[in-house]
Amino acid sequence: MVVDPGQLRLLALIERHGSLTAAAHALRITPAAVTQQVAKAERDWQVPLVVRGPRGATLTAAGALLASHGRTVEEASDRAQAELAALLGHLSLRLRIGTFQAAALHLLPPALTALRHRHPDADVSVVDVVSGRGADEISAGRLDLAIVASWGAPLAPPPHLQAHPLLLDPMIVVLPDDHPLATGQPADTELQLRQLRGESWVSILAGHAAREQFHEAAREAGFTPIVRFETESYDVAQALVGTGSAAALVSRLALTHTPGTTHRELAHPRPYRQLYALTKTDASLTPLADTLIDLLRDVARDITATWEAPGKTDP
Repeated sequence: MVVDPGQLRLLALIERHGSLTAAAHALRITPAAVTQQVAKAERDWQVPLVVRGPRGATLTAAGALLASHGRTVEEASDRAQAELAALLGHLSLRLRIGTFQAAALHLLPPALTALRHRHPDADVSVVDVVSGRGADEISAGRLDLAIVASWGAPLAPPPHLQAHPLLLDPMIVVLPDDHPLATGQPADTELQLRQLRGESWVSILAGHAAREQFHEAAREAGFTPIVRFETESYDVAQALVGTGSAAALVSRLALTHTPGTTHRELAHPRPYRQLYALTKTDASLTPLADTLIDLLRDVARDITATWEAPGKTDP
């Protein structure tokens, strides 16, 4: 026969409490239900297990033997509950974050500082992850939250993931500081991309969403860009602009103020990238994710307000 752990536990409770009524109270069921379960256990085991008397209930020798195993079941159940509570407590304080460089430098640190103040015992880790890998890392269970970017088009994650919008990050033009469009004009002068149709460019590598966005913006401005340099990094792009060799289209959040460069806003409508926090749709085991998302949005609002303020300075 298949051993029913519930029957073993029931017999252990009857032995401990000395009555069917007390065992029923411990199990939060009715005495009638306990009577039915005892009858079923005796049919299953094909031997009397409980002797009912005027002062309660006692176990037969067979019942006492099975009750000893029931105590083992109870002990294992108690350990399982305690270990599960400890695990859930640990998971509730754990947050594994993936992010790309610009967000790691400007968006994440103030949010993590605030999170530490609220939850000083939080178990937080951060790893560099390119935007295209964030969803895979969460799906594989290696991350709880990833900060990712989408260029132009809204992010459309699979159903088991949820995208939480954080920040609209406009693209800007970075120029050599001796460029004709960088000299003799106010620093807040907005440019039309078509004004740069004859420039050499530093661009993100072909195949990346940022590169596709750049070429689409150039087509709308009426030209095909002359790409002299290609890189995966906005930092490298700005360093190359600083040599006086080319211009670059970079995100505002990634602006480094590299020596030898200056930047200009693009007139509307301008290209942008949208930053998101990506999590599992069911994030009930990682409650710190929701807290961090709220803090990231606070930081994003502060950054955006700085960009839009008169006499603004960049992060």
